[in-house]
Amino acid sequence: MRTVTGLFDDYADASAAVSDLEAAGVRSSDISIVSNNADRRHGDSNAAEGAGTGAGIGAVVGGAGGLLTGLGLMAIPGVGPVVAAGWLAATAAGAAAGAVAGGAAGGIIGALTESGVPERDAHFYAEGVRRGGTLVTAKVDEAIAPEADAILKRSSWVDPAERRSAYEQQGWTRFDDTLDPYDAKQVVI
Repeated sequence: MRTVTGLFDDYADASAAVSDLEAAGVRSSDISIVSNNADRRHGDSNAAEGAGTGAGIGAVVGGAGGLLTGLGLMAIPGVGPVVAAGWLAATAAGAAAGAVAGGAAGGIIGALTESGVPERDAHFYAEGVRRGGTLVTAKVDEAIAPEADAILKRSSWVDPAERRSAYEQQGWTRFDDTLDPYDAKQVVI
């Protein structure tokens, strides 16, 4: 198995990528989506079961199928409120709950690195969500990894090298979960 990941500025593009991955045969249980919700664009919700059980998750109203019907609200340290579904959300919630202040990276960084994403990239993706983006991550068989990568890239994904460079020009070096999450005014989409 290989993990493929894409960051999106627009939730609709990320949602389309999830649907395309499912249409290509990637099981919903192998796909995750995490979207910043500081501006409450995904609404508030009632409690529901699913990704990140026990992390204050609620169901998001929507008409999507597959993975997207299981979206729920949760908070990730340093990122703030997110809408999330899938294995990454559950892993991030568990890692965040078990993380000790000043100890091992928990939350979204730990979940991504445990799935095989290089730590440097995991920090970039976490920062991207913190700044208002949506992250799509899928565990795929090696045989379909190139197709899954192509699906993410053609769905208006953020070029990681360009965006990382822009962050670094602003003085960013790595995700810091001790910083305050961005609020609705800071999230620029």
